[in-house]
Amino acid sequence: MHSAPTATGWDPRQYLRHSGHRTRPFHDLLARVPEPPRGPARIVDLGCGPGNVTALLAERWPDAHITGLDSSAEMLAEAAAHAGPTAGGGRLDFARTDLAGWVPEETYDLIVSSATFQWVPGHADLFPSWTAALAPGGTFAFTVPGNFTAPSHVLLHELCESPRWRDRLAGLHRAGHILEPAGYLERLAGLGLTADVWETAYMQLLSGTDPVLDWTKGTALRPVLAALADDASATEEFLTSYGALLREAYPAGPGGTVFPFRRVFAVARRD
Repeated sequence: MHSAPTATGWDPRQYLRHSGHRTRPFHDLLARVPEPPRGPARIVDLGCGPGNVTALLAERWPDAHITGLDSSAEMLAEAAAHAGPTAGGGRLDFARTDLAGWVPEETYDLIVSSATFQWVPGHADLFPSWTAALAPGGTFAFTVPGNFTAPSHVLLHELCESPRWRDRLAGLHRAGHILEPAGYLERLAGLGLTADVWETAYMQLLSGTDPVLDWTKGTALRPVLAALADDASATEEFLTSYGALLREAYPAGPGGTVFPFRRVFAVARRD
């Protein structure tokens, strides 16, 4: 996603370099989403990014009207290629919205989100207004990264706070604003929803030179890269230091580099 401040300069092409790994949790989430009780469905994708996962919704529900929302103009420009009529007579469109201020103005059969809420402080406090827009039998389903205590993020935070970089980067990298699975279950059940919450750790095998650094360039590194965008030598110095730390934390093996990635999932249904 991509409801982080637009100053982070989202790069859709960099984000999509690891689209297979990034999309897998969305497939696993959709496998647990029940069919809407009425049709054609009305669906909204919160934090649609470049639209590649939003298009998967149209494959499953080709007669639905599906809207992808995102705050990033760069991501929405990429997503526009997916817009238009769908195979079953439905429609796919996109709109620019800051989720922190989004209030549904219509009823939805499915409100879905993938890898977005970590960018939205206090997102769980928005659940009541969002889920109030669910039709009877409708579903609120989302997945968020749960890897903010992993070496990739801890090392990035420590480097930003180091004497060399703190004047320019202190406070720029923070842990994602997510709850533990039990916290999401409590929030969703407290809204009267029937909730299923779980977590999965993916042992992602990445290939290429400095693959974990390449992965973070599409997400966690965006604020840092934006802050250093006007200084090519500083950018190169930071990436060299961070890349060395990542190579030590995630050593390459004969088949590639194992990059464990924890994900938290929730599927909540309004009866």
